[in-house]
Amino acid sequence: MTAVRPEGRRDTGYGQQQPYGGPEPDGWGVYETAQTAQLPVIEPQELYRPGPAQQGDYPWLADQTLQLRAIAVDAAPADGEAAAAGRADRRRAQGGVSMRSGNGRRRAAGRRSPVPRPKEAKGVIAARLVGELCITLGLVMLLFVSYQLWWTNVQADASASSARNKLEKQWAAPAAPAPGAPAPKDPGVFAPGQGFAILFVPKLGLQYPIAEGTDTEKVLNKGLVGHYTGTAMPADASGNFAVAAHRTTHGQPFRRLAELGPGDKVVVETATSFYTYEVEGGIPETSPTNVTVLQPIPKGSPFSQPGRYLTMTTCTPEFSARGRLIVFGKMIAEQPRSQGQPPALTTP
Repeated sequence: MTAVRPEGRRDTGYGQQQPYGGPEPDGWGVYETAQTAQLPVIEPQELYRPGPAQQGDYPWLADQTLQLRAIAVDAAPADGEAAAAGRADRRRAQGGVSMRSGNGRRRAAGRRSPVPRPKEAKGVIAARLVGELCITLGLVMLLFVSYQLWWTNVQADASASSARNKLEKQWAAPAAPAPGAPAPKDPGVFAPGQGFAILFVPKLGLQYPIAEGTDTEKVLNKGLVGHYTGTAMPADASGNFAVAAHRTTHGQPFRRLAELGPGDKVVVETATSFYTYEVEGGIPETSPTNVTVLQPIPKGSPFSQPGRYLTMTTCTPEFSARGRLIVFGKMIAEQPRSQGQPPALTTP
């Protein structure tokens, strides 16, 4: 094939050039026949120049139809997906087929808008709200019942144990009166909420402190047995020593009070003495307003003559404050603490 030789300088091969019109080196015709026209060396930046090559740059290309197309290459695309999109655009511009890899299809699928969910009927929404409200209320009620039946007992037992230990320490080492201080006129009078005795029920295994008054927060809810203010004290020559306590929750000291029957013993310990009572009867249920059971000779009891009596009251039935359960006892023995515990506490 005959090479087209433009005017100007020609390449003799192997990097040697000489002006046209001079003598041709040996083998030039063979070289031209075997090789196509060799383009001059073009620097890399010239390859990436935008747009087609300009005629003024290479005049010897003026007669050719060859057009150089510069390809813009992003050496380090910041985003992989942007580079892939650029390549796809170039393929489409060239009439090619855009191919998408498996990862690309998954990414494209992930960018698709979610299918809108059908709207629920108002009745369905209302039913769901009511159901959630019922579940919430059920959980609240369960927590409240657990608090009342378990946690209040834990707190009350701890409070009652502390009060009992405090009394025992006081009795073991009584504080001496201050010099010149007058002796108390009535040692049987105590401040509301003040502990002064311990109640024992050997049959039921009960041992609870007794405090002055029947205030719910200051006495009963702390797991203590409350003394009805105004009724007699164990040391009195006659009268009715009346006490009350919870049957359920807050330590429930009198929960098993209904199990007591005639002949069962109840012991009250004070700073100086032990007082032993024997159960002689009771009332299964009476009105909460029936205060006649607190009289010196309690009404409804088997007693008809003045004496030294014990009346114990609590709510009935269990888990209800509808009525009051009453148990009556009569003092049968008094013993100083210096002589040790009475037989009711030492005999199995």
